[in-house]
Amino acid sequence: MDAFYAAVEIRDNPELTGKPLIIGALPHERGVVSTCSYEARKFGVRSAMSIKEAYRLCPGGVYMHPNMSKYKEASDRIHEIWLTYTDLVEFISLDEGFMNVTGSPIHFGGAGKIGYAIKERTKAETGLTCSVGIGYSMMSAKLASEEKKPDGFFEIMSAKALKSLIIDRGVRVIYGVGPKTANELNGVGINTVRELLKNKQTVISRLGNHGKELIALAEGIDDRKVTPHYEAESKSVSREQTFQKDITDFGYLKDALRLLVKELSLRIRAEGIYARTVTLKVKYANMKLITRSKSGAAIWRAKEIYEIASSLLDKVEERPVRLIGVGLSGLTETDFKQMTIDDIENQQTERRREALDDTLLSLQRRYGDEVIKTGNEMMAERRLYSAGEEE
Repeated sequence: MDAFYAAVEIRDNPELTGKPLIIGALPHERGVVSTCSYEARKFGVRSAMSIKEAYRLCPGGVYMHPNMSKYKEASDRIHEIWLTYTDLVEFISLDEGFMNVTGSPIHFGGAGKIGYAIKERTKAETGLTCSVGIGYSMMSAKLASEEKKPDGFFEIMSAKALKSLIIDRGVRVIYGVGPKTANELNGVGINTVRELLKNKQTVISRLGNHGKELIALAEGIDDRKVTPHYEAESKSVSREQTFQKDITDFGYLKDALRLLVKELSLRIRAEGIYARTVTLKVKYANMKLITRSKSGAAIWRAKEIYEIASSLLDKVEERPVRLIGVGLSGLTETDFKQMTIDDIENQQTERRREALDDTLLSLQRRYGDEVIKTGNEMMAERRLYSAGEEE
């Protein structure tokens, strides 16, 4: 959807048309921008910007608190439209989602016709505009949806087309590159996708496996699958911790994450299942709640889950936090993934690791979860408990 919250308010109050509208906190309050109209964006206002900075840039704007019940009502109607074309829909938020329509052309005439039909129905039935992107993968569809905003339509139908489109753009265009990762790459002279692909070894040495993922995405390789909404809703587990006082030390938050992840890992391992999506949940001192997710290969090990959750935490704004949580979804009984050369070469090591994992699980089932701890887990416990926090 295009500037969703702002668009709903403008639809319901036409007098706001053409004005720089900022949804979030009011100028005299603490808070951030939830979203803003395209007129406000011309002043440099952006989502997640502090409201004081937004007011400095756009003192003549119209500032409003969000009306979540109204936006949820509009979102429900939009979701109904999507679901008439396929049930393979992964809802990312109230106003955004991925649709797998590979099985729908026989009924609706192909992805292009479906995309235009959604745009027309959305406008007619809700009074709102949306931008549709069609691609051969999740990243290509996401990029395509942003290419012609607002009220846009764009297609990226091959890895070659995607690479050609983004090759001279900044590295932030790649899925998974946030401000911190971009700054780290910029610090070694890698500013564009072209420079990233020319310096693969540097990227890998700086970012490890995450660097390998970014290189693959820059090459147009993206094997992620759409997780249908009914699987995400019915197959998920989560743990969270509320702090007695607001936490500003993000190292402390990572210690809390490590222990939450351990519990989740034991739970899904005991059930013989794997997770394809890790979601971080953060509630700030001002009660603003955010979530960040990353999907990929099926995993269950605490170390792998923690690395993803920790990297997601690195990308959020560092402000006082009152609650942190982590969730696992896209649960599956198989860890099938496309094998790489590295995977094949490391099969023997992996089998030994799995045998050790099975032994550890057997001990934990027999003697309790606390019978075995990693050094990192023991250090995290000491740091948490020495600070006097209770779970």
